[in-house]
Amino acid sequence: MKRYIKNIMILSLASIGFVACDSSNKTIDDVFAEVTRGAVFRATTPSSDVASQNFLFNFPTSTYSVTFEVEDNKQGELLQDVEVYASYTGADEADSVDETLVTTLPASAFSPNDVDLPSITVEFTLAELATALGLSESDFVGTIPEDYAGGSSFTIRYVLNLTDGRSFSSGNLNSTVSGGSYFKSPFVYSIPVACPPITPTPGEWTIEQQDSYGDSWNGASLSVSIDGEVTSYAHEGGASSSYSFIVPEGTVEIQIFYNSGSYDEENTFQVTSANGETVLDLGPEPPAGTALFDFCMALDL
Repeated sequence: MKRYIKNIMILSLASIGFVACDSSNKTIDDVFAEVTRGAVFRATTPSSDVASQNFLFNFPTSTYSVTFEVEDNKQGELLQDVEVYASYTGADEADSVDETLVTTLPASAFSPNDVDLPSITVEFTLAELATALGLSESDFVGTIPEDYAGGSSFTIRYVLNLTDGRSFSSGNLNSTVSGGSYFKSPFVYSIPVACPPITPTPGEWTIEQQDSYGDSWNGASLSVSIDGEVTSYAHEGGASSSYSFIVPEGTVEIQIFYNSGSYDEENTFQVTSANGETVLDLGPEPPAGTALFDFCMALDL
């Protein structure tokens, strides 16, 4: 009797399976017919090359240069234009400048690349961005201008406009597009203003990490490079975590990087030096892929 019941159950499940497969095939056809696809403004310049770019404060011709391509479900044929916005974050908050439209790149300025997608190389010099934002028109040679100091940076944000009326930028992306290994399309890039380094304060430094959701940094981390030796620190769980690291006597350079994860909008952190000064206090959604920490000193060149 048990064997009979078992056989009936197997036949019933098999029948359900066939019905489910048939229903699923019809459903997936409907899904594909109704799917609306977006578009990406992907950097084809290697990520390491993008992240390593900065402006030297005393060279107005210091150049930011990144090549991009546009991909949509019609091989870039929906491209109308790309708006380029810039803002400035000063070492002193009072010197910061809000986001301003710098230029608009029409579809006619793009050329097909080796995979037949519209491609363009965006280049700006320090002087061009400074002028566009109304900053000092100094030639940046000599004493560091008042508007420029260690820890300052420019941010460039792109808005991709399509001919069907849709627009894409950093505010309407998911993590797959903004931080994924394939799409690489965050639409926002930070360019630090670099200055001559000074000797870092030796001793114990601290890192405080917070997660607003209270779980973890979901793959994000901070990397600290001390004279080229890199250690990474990740918040593993709970609302916050703390770490410390030692800067030895004679250290020449420290660099601190934020490595993006799945939910960067939940992450904040602070770094305090051995002299008690908070040298970084960033987030939510800290800038990724660039050196966030730089020692600078004002001097005559």
